[in-house]
Amino acid sequence: MGDKLKKYIERKKLMSTDLVRNAKRHTFCYLFLLPYAVLFITFRVLPMLTSIYYSFTNYNILEKPDFIGVRNYLNLFLDDEVFTTAVKNTFVIALVTGPIGYIMAFIFAWLINELPNKIRALVVFFFYAPSISGSAFLVFKILFGDDANGWINSWLIKMNFIHQPILFLTNPHNVLRVVVPVILWTSLGTGFLSFVAGLKGIDQSQYEAGYIDGIQNRWQELWYITLPNMKPMLLFGAVMSITTAFSVCSIPMQLAGYPSVDYCARTIVTHLFDYGFTRFEMGYASAIATVLFITMILCNKAIQGLLNRVGH
Repeated sequence: MGDKLKKYIERKKLMSTDLVRNAKRHTFCYLFLLPYAVLFITFRVLPMLTSIYYSFTNYNILEKPDFIGVRNYLNLFLDDEVFTTAVKNTFVIALVTGPIGYIMAFIFAWLINELPNKIRALVVFFFYAPSISGSAFLVFKILFGDDANGWINSWLIKMNFIHQPILFLTNPHNVLRVVVPVILWTSLGTGFLSFVAGLKGIDQSQYEAGYIDGIQNRWQELWYITLPNMKPMLLFGAVMSITTAFSVCSIPMQLAGYPSVDYCARTIVTHLFDYGFTRFEMGYASAIATVLFITMILCNKAIQGLLNRVGH
């Protein structure tokens, strides 16, 4: 055991020496990275660590934080029924808009990739537009209006399918059926754009070599050539899909109101917004943010593990 320990210590010393030597050799490169590193640590890492610390305190911004241990987490998981509803709604949204949106974005990008350049550019623009439009929900608010002036209710009444307007946005049984498709439609853009870029970056000679080596149809071409070449884009699209699915807030608030009836459209981020910016209970809000952060990290790790198997 003594010899093994000595060898281990010597190996660590050699690694440390090599690390210092490489750092000195690439000092100029690290200087270029320094501005970004400072900004990243200041506006990403430090706020995250501060939020984790505040999650163990009772903090209302105006007074000094009071350390209370894990009480926020116990209240969150054991006493907060609205949080339970928010978790359920968030996972329903994530399960629908995450995998389905991810697959749809890739399929559409794959199909659009076959179009001529000018037509493809136009289709990509119209497909990506909803994700950068901050007022896309207004169309759906008018479309699914609860009174007779709502376009769908107006058309159904005019065609004698119904006699009373359907409460799309105030009936708890109908709200998620409206909100989820809207979120799905507005969340396709970023992943879709990365998939389009990834498909255009694949060397066409690989497809020719694949057909010489025995690939017989488009599905084999997709599995053995396209997907392995797009792993970075697939991972980026997965991360964006998960991030979008778990960070849903504005669309449910705008469509179903804030708060929604019986909290039927409450999400984790809406719950965080309520405690952080309405009640100013920053310690409790930080606990919600920490739980959400850990959940997203675990989901990203799981998706990354699945994507590593693509093409094997």
